[in-house]
Amino acid sequence: MLVYYAMAGKSPPPDYELADRIALTEPSQVKALGHPVRNTILGLLHERAATVSELAVAVERPKSTVAHHVKVLTEAGLAQVVRTRRVRAIDERFYGRTARMFYVAVDPSAQGDLPGGFNDFEVAARESTGAYGDGKLWGFIRHARISEEQASAFWERMAELVAEFDRLPRTGDTVYGFALGVYPTDQKTLPSGGE
Repeated sequence: MLVYYAMAGKSPPPDYELADRIALTEPSQVKALGHPVRNTILGLLHERAATVSELAVAVERPKSTVAHHVKVLTEAGLAQVVRTRRVRAIDERFYGRTARMFYVAVDPSAQGDLPGGFNDFEVAARESTGAYGDGKLWGFIRHARISEEQASAFWERMAELVAEFDRLPRTGDTVYGFALGVYPTDQKTLPSGGE
C-alpha cells in the first residue's frame, strides 16, 4: 500500500508525489541499493526529480553509466519517471524515488541472497570519518535490556524522526548524514533478583 504525504501550505522535498515508506521484499531490490552510485542517485532524487544528464553531472560519471544505474533502480521499483519534457523533438524523462524511505522486509530464508555489505551503519561509519576528524560528529550509543515489543515501538518512533528529517527543505550548503538504529547485542547483563 502506498501512503502519500502532504503538508498543508508547504511542500516538502522532493518536487513530486511519492510514498512515505516502501518495504523491500525481494533480494533484487536490496541488491539494487548495494551500489554506492545508486545510493547517491537516490539521495539526489530526494531533493527533486532529475534527468539522467543532471544526475551524470552531479555524480561526475558518464551519462551511459548513470543511465544504467537509473535503469537498475527503476526495474527494482525504487525509481520511476515522474514527468517528461519535450526538448527538440525528444521527450526528456525526469526520474524520482518511489518512496521517501525504503526498509528491508525480505523473508529471512532469502538472506543468503542479500549483498554482504548492506549495512547502513557501515555506510554511516565510512561517511562520518571526516566529520569525526574535524570534531563535527555528533552521536550516541546506548544499551538497554528491553522486550522485543518495546524495541519495535521504539523503532516506530525513530522512523517518525527519520521521516521528519527527510521532509526538511534542502536549503543548506552541507549534506548531513543521520543514522538511527536499534539492534540486539551480546552485551552482558546482571542476573535477575539482585539485592
